[in-house]
Amino acid sequence: MSAREYRIDDLAREARVSVRNVRVYQDRGLLPPPRKQGRTGWYNESHLARLHLIGRMLDRGYTFATISELLTAAHYGLQVKDVLETDDPGSRWKKRRRAARLTIAELKRMFGAQTTEANIARGTELGVLVPAGDDYSVDDPRLVEAAQVLVDAGIPLEDVLEQTAAVRRDLSDVAARFVAVVADRYLAAEGESLELDEAKVSDIARLVDQMRPLAHDAVQSLFEQAMEEQISRALERAARQLGETPGPVSGTDTNRAS
Repeated sequence: MSAREYRIDDLAREARVSVRNVRVYQDRGLLPPPRKQGRTGWYNESHLARLHLIGRMLDRGYTFATISELLTAAHYGLQVKDVLETDDPGSRWKKRRRAARLTIAELKRMFGAQTTEANIARGTELGVLVPAGDDYSVDDPRLVEAAQVLVDAGIPLEDVLEQTAAVRRDLSDVAARFVAVVADRYLAAEGESLELDEAKVSDIARLVDQMRPLAHDAVQSLFEQAMEEQISRALERAARQLGETPGPVSGTDTNRAS
């Protein structure tokens, strides 16, 4: 029996909340994004369970910030006391997530002969590897895992690192576009003096707070659509090339070609 999935309207009705609240919880990072199929988002039973949990916590007087801290702590295997014992609970699970540490021997097991001084230096330059004595710490293990998958598939590590650098530059441009939406609205043009009253500062802070998760979701959605399009193009090109593969030439074909 396949797991049940819901459109956002059905999910909201099942959880007895409004569609608007579902979107708010998503924007605030309390609810994971749905599985996208075309333009439709599909939610599952785990989303429904999360909505029920959020509802119970709100009924007990928890704020969105506290709920976010507790849910994130649970995700990284922490307990309530871990949240309460620090003024910056976010730092504790962020450190847990960044706890990966690799030795040269481990890097060589992952990337074989491609674990060259040049590639290690490039990985360090990109911030993927951070020197820590004789070892390397990894800020985001997902980048190393992705690199290993590509190298195992036969793609040179040098090419993976160059693509990483290119993607980082592209994403910097994307981030600049989103920031410019706010900057162009509230900040003075080059060479002009800037005057901000308390109300405008409050507006900027609120807009930035709203924009960050929305920008993340927008980029993720657009990227998924772009990936589907590029994968389709690549498969179509492969199909054409397979169809163009020359086979044995018959006499009829020879006459047609002449």
